[in-house]
Amino acid sequence: MKKQIIGAIVAGLILFIWQFLSWALLDMHRNMQDYTPKQDEILKNLGENLEEGFYYLPTTPDGTPAAENEKFYEESIGKPWAQIYYHKALNSNMPVNMARGLIVDIIAMYLLIWVILKMGNPSFTTILSCSLFIGLIGYTTGIYVNSIWFQTKVLSDLIDSVTSYGLVGLWLGWWLRR
Repeated sequence: MKKQIIGAIVAGLILFIWQFLSWALLDMHRNMQDYTPKQDEILKNLGENLEEGFYYLPTTPDGTPAAENEKFYEESIGKPWAQIYYHKALNSNMPVNMARGLIVDIIAMYLLIWVILKMGNPSFTTILSCSLFIGLIGYTTGIYVNSIWFQTKVLSDLIDSVTSYGLVGLWLGWWLRR
């Protein structure tokens, strides 16, 4: 149990540190946070017209009959569309958010270790492969599938998945085989 806990804490830290490097220091996700010089005007307009929430434009109200939905979407093809996450106030509680992120990373790594240890006596290569595959499963079934529908840029997320789970796999391959 001690080996699993230490392995999860160190692997969680590796994952957390890579996430920090990727998002902050290396700024790999800048393409997901583009700047517009009209941001003040846009935010003012959104504040006057929206409640806090997540919006997909254009869409129909809840309860719209299927035939009307289909016609609406056919008429929308080729026209502008947007996704909006709107919040009335910026509330960036950095220490709490970072602590929550680290805790989730450690729990995820504990789950990964649990899966690996169910293999009996896996080799270094098997541990590394398992870690990479789980990272890729998370990427392909979440981030990539969403990118298909919402046309988002995901190369930086793929790099994150391969790099972070590769580093975790290297650590766990060494640690769990000791």
